[in-house]
Amino acid sequence: MNALFILVGVGVLLLLAYRWYGRWLAQRMFPLDDAEPTPAHTLRDGRDFVPAPPMVVFGHHFASIAGLGPLLGPAIAVIWGWVPALLWIVVGCIFVGAVHDLGCLYSSMRNRARSVADLACDVAGARARTLFLLFGIFAIALAMGVFVINIANLFAPGAGGAEGGHVPEAVLPSAALIVLALGVGILFYRYRIALAKLTVFALMLSLVFVWLGVQYPITNLFGAELNASLWIYLLLGYALIATLLPVWLLLQPRDYLNSFQLFLGMGLLLIGALVGGFTLTAPAVNPNPQGAPPMFPLLFITIACGAVSGFHSLVASGTTVRQLDRQSHALPIGYGGMLLEGLLATLALLAVAAGLGAEWQARYPDWLTAGKSALANFVHGAGAMVSKVGIPLEIAKVFVATVAVGFALTTLDTGARLIRYNLQELGRAWRIPPLENAVLTTVLAVGLIGFFALLKAPDPVTGELKSVGTLLWSLFGASNQLLAALALLVVSLYLRSLGRPTLPTLVPMGFMLIATLTALIIGMRNFAEQGNTLLLGFSALIFALAVWLVGEAVMAWRRERATATIRP
Repeated sequence: MNALFILVGVGVLLLLAYRWYGRWLAQRMFPLDDAEPTPAHTLRDGRDFVPAPPMVVFGHHFASIAGLGPLLGPAIAVIWGWVPALLWIVVGCIFVGAVHDLGCLYSSMRNRARSVADLACDVAGARARTLFLLFGIFAIALAMGVFVINIANLFAPGAGGAEGGHVPEAVLPSAALIVLALGVGILFYRYRIALAKLTVFALMLSLVFVWLGVQYPITNLFGAELNASLWIYLLLGYALIATLLPVWLLLQPRDYLNSFQLFLGMGLLLIGALVGGFTLTAPAVNPNPQGAPPMFPLLFITIACGAVSGFHSLVASGTTVRQLDRQSHALPIGYGGMLLEGLLATLALLAVAAGLGAEWQARYPDWLTAGKSALANFVHGAGAMVSKVGIPLEIAKVFVATVAVGFALTTLDTGARLIRYNLQELGRAWRIPPLENAVLTTVLAVGLIGFFALLKAPDPVTGELKSVGTLLWSLFGASNQLLAALALLVVSLYLRSLGRPTLPTLVPMGFMLIATLTALIIGMRNFAEQGNTLLLGFSALIFALAVWLVGEAVMAWRRERATATIRP
């Protein structure tokens, strides 16, 4: 099968989905009215509530929801075969993920930018809000911990370059993008220089720094080797500083610039697929790979952000809604953004299923190897595809790695900011004034992320303490997808209170709930067999919170329709 045929087919399906299903949702379930101002205007404060041009908000939203998820997930799940992975990406992003994102963005936008957790209080009670907040804090911290580990490993020096999972050449261009973003933010918002001019200039410079990164890889700092452990601390320090800055200074412009980098990367991948004649070398279906868990439900957990992700509900109702200039922008940003992420996940899938060529079998001998080298496999496969347009292979790999790191960093910044928002909501709900302080809650947020990034557990064979980064990915997937099911449940209760159709949100919610709870049960059994009591305890905690929250929602569903504080 030629990779280009798959890309064209997926692209056509996603365009049709936006044209028909997306517009139907925006008319029947989530009506958008530009005559009414958004929270970015009514609550404008110059720090978190800042209306921005739609392309800037789209860049922020897309960069925040993408991260490493749509790259790592398909690069692992391809071990079950490219057909089931592709089907879940396409069907999932159209009927589950995009509905989820638009529903969460709309519900928050129509209710003064209140989070999904806060809305849960209206439709299911105060306990539901507390449970959702606790679940969200745990899920985000876990996800960001996984991202920090992967970025640190990518930046760390090591033999084998991208093939070995290390690309220190990406350090310089990644750091340069942050500096360029700061410059764009200041020049655009303070000096009103045309955004188009700034965009072209900054993007050209960012590409120059990709070339410089290849020439001057950064492997040490003041004589000390920048190993993975040191990079974890540096990344946590970055997250602390970035989260305290106003959104207009770094978050918005960096996400905006990074989104253009991604568009360039996706375009190069498309052209590479066109001229390179890549065919898929991965098996179409591989139901029983060595050491892998069952395809159901783990396929739907492994591919998260490319099909549906609970993290998106927190981004949509956390940072994106506070920057939305008009209500009509919610359709292309919420629904369209998820469809574009589905296309990105498809490209990531093809990068490893076709871009690796004859190397596929050697790189995917078993489940454990696939998980450990997923990011390296993506960088290698995507770099091979991009190189077909005439770019030297080494530069192509560094460019791909830089784009991936850029998305991971912006997700890290957004994730820490969202944990801060949730902690502040808990402070207001529990009447604990210190938890409403932005600086304190930011420090706590970064500390929680650091806890998971630095977490170690005894090896079941040797007893030696080792990082649990690889194991955290499966736990992250389960908690993330479960968060999506719970967000869809809140949106369904909200729609029911307004007398609107709920089937398009209830059906995907039910499926995701069954898949994630089943995956958690399988995970708890495996952790128990391995004697990993730490991750077993985390899994049990996630399971208990989710079941409790579902119970609260079921009781609310049986009660009379909610009335007082929610708005249509």
